[in-house]
Amino acid sequence: MSFTDPQAVARYAEGPIRQVPGFHALQQMATLLLAESVPATGRVLVLGAGGGLELKVFAEAHPGWQFLGVDPSAEMLSLARAHLGALAERVQLHEGYLDSAPQEAFDGATSILVMHFLSLEERRTTLRELARRLKPGAPLVLAHHSFPQAEPAKSRWLARYAAFAASSGVDPGNAANAARAISERLALLDPEQEAALLREAGFVDIELFYAGLTFKGWVGRKPG
Repeated sequence: MSFTDPQAVARYAEGPIRQVPGFHALQQMATLLLAESVPATGRVLVLGAGGGLELKVFAEAHPGWQFLGVDPSAEMLSLARAHLGALAERVQLHEGYLDSAPQEAFDGATSILVMHFLSLEERRTTLRELARRLKPGAPLVLAHHSFPQAEPAKSRWLARYAAFAASSGVDPGNAANAARAISERLALLDPEQEAALLREAGFVDIELFYAGLTFKGWVGRKPG
């Protein structure tokens, strides 16, 4: 989607539910994984905070947490403010990319449905920046597209993505177009490559906690 198209932004919340298997459970799991380490009055960095979906789930579950939400889209951040309502009092929103965000030390961080939009080098840089902004022992929770990239497996998994979206109410033609766009436009990696990038950035104790067709989720922590 275009994150500067007002109509597309307004429909944003519908997309993950129809395209990401177990999307609400993924948010719940991310909350629980953060809570293993983030203290009751902790501060959490949310990369890709536009729309406010994760922020609202995290804030409702933990009334003592404070947040920094980072997103380059002003329109998506406006949607996040509206979605958060009164919860926005505990959220600082930063319009821009991670390299320009405050460099304080956070108790935890998340990146949900973001990394597949970045090139390989951008991912490396972003993961290093996330590590720099975490306290020793703090967790990073992330989830995004990651599945085998060799054919015929790649096409098989993309077909499954399209079939899930269509079965969830997306027009079958639009679902097929979305699968084709994912294949052609995103810098996709095998799950093994994703874990290797996390290790390269300095994260340890990397574990796969979520697998939903083409989507995978990992938790790791900064050494401490």
